[in-house]
Amino acid sequence: MEGYRTVAAPAQDEFTEKKSRFIGQIAPVRSEEEAVAFVNAVRERHREATHNVYAYILRENQLTRFSDDGEPQGTAGKPVLEVFQREGLVDVAVVVTRYFGGILLGAGGLVRAYAQGAKTAVDAAQVLNMQPAALLEVDMGYDFYGKATYILPKHEVQLLESVFEEGVRLRLLCKKSRLPALTQELRELSSGTVAPLMTEEKYAHFPEV
Repeated sequence: MEGYRTVAAPAQDEFTEKKSRFIGQIAPVRSEEEAVAFVNAVRERHREATHNVYAYILRENQLTRFSDDGEPQGTAGKPVLEVFQREGLVDVAVVVTRYFGGILLGAGGLVRAYAQGAKTAVDAAQVLNMQPAALLEVDMGYDFYGKATYILPKHEVQLLESVFEEGVRLRLLCKKSRLPALTQELRELSSGTVAPLMTEEKYAHFPEV
């Protein structure tokens, strides 16, 4: 399992280049069906636009698709896709809508404008740094609670819940890569009496540091 970057939710932004209006629209997608549905929804919303150029990239089977939507070949869809690849994003779809303003941009100008449209959409979105993670439960006595919570930030562990009853139970989210070190330190500090129990494996967002 390797980490990946995607976006949290749909977002958009726009700019004008030589009187042409470019609108960059991005959304997270988990399948080709979702990607196609997003593209079609944008096309419907911008039926009067001159072009609705799109690209999407999926983790599953490393699938990529793009369309120039009537722009000269290689000047639109591929530059949009290359923005994804440079940003390291997957499971995303972007549509860059163009309302032609009457001034030709030339091939180089189109490449730059569509790439900017995609980057504008990416910049408007919240990027998620998804990492293989483990949901953990850790039981301990009240005397160990302070030590346990003190070491969590060092291991980039997210504290989800603290339950105080006869003892303390912590629910944690930990990168799988940090789990061995966390387990070892908890065991050493507690003389072997405290160790995390993994309840679920999943991908989760951890801020990039």
